[in-house]
Amino acid sequence: MTPKELVLALFMAAFVDHDPQAAKEMVSPGYIQHNPQIQTGADGLATLIPIVEKSGMRVTTHRVITEGDMVVLHNTYENADAFGAPSLAAFDIFRVKDGKVVEHWDNLQAVPDKTMSGRGMTDGATKIIDRDKTEENKELVLGFVRDVLGGAAPQNVTKYMDPKVYMQHNPSIADGLAGLQAAIKAFADQGQVITKFEPQFAVAEGNFVFVATDATMGGKPWAFFDLWRVEKGKIVEHWDVVSPIPAQMAHKNGKF
Repeated sequence: MTPKELVLALFMAAFVDHDPQAAKEMVSPGYIQHNPQIQTGADGLATLIPIVEKSGMRVTTHRVITEGDMVVLHNTYENADAFGAPSLAAFDIFRVKDGKVVEHWDNLQAVPDKTMSGRGMTDGATKIIDRDKTEENKELVLGFVRDVLGGAAPQNVTKYMDPKVYMQHNPSIADGLAGLQAAIKAFADQGQVITKFEPQFAVAEGNFVFVATDATMGGKPWAFFDLWRVEKGKIVEHWDVVSPIPAQMAHKNGKF
């Protein structure tokens, strides 16, 4: 199986068939877990599956982004109270090696009833195109992260995006550059200033680029998982899942 096929089969075993043994056969014995609440290893994954089944949790996968041995799933979890809220938007990232899933990262955020832009956290474009521009688009997005979000050269923002064409799915931010700037100011006024924004890894396929970032906001550690869509050399759409990084986890692997 390809990495994409393997990851989707694992998801089917865990969240649809609720088959711990089948799931264990698709992961390495030393499966590295970064979800703060789940124990590491294949046994940690197997222990989770009966809890998922009992809760009635359902998952919908909206986008699948694959680059090399990395696979990103953009998901919605329903009946997800066991993980913190009835409905959660999520990014799940898997690394594959030698025909087994060997590592998993994720970020989860409660889905609100209303958003600033009127868009949901997971709706919008899904079609992957421009695969021949994957590296070019990846460099564009990483430049935006470095210069604009990381603060290296925020004046370069229009190099990366059209100020008027920026469809926003973050529930607290309105569309366009004006919406992004207003949100940054509002967060700062609330003491939520970002003082560190360091990408840990990126996964790109065609017009979609995903970036996982280790951040400090308001003096506390946060994880920012972002997905951008690029069209004709400009960023035009953005989704994210943002969550605080807890001080205590069920393992010693860290969030990243």
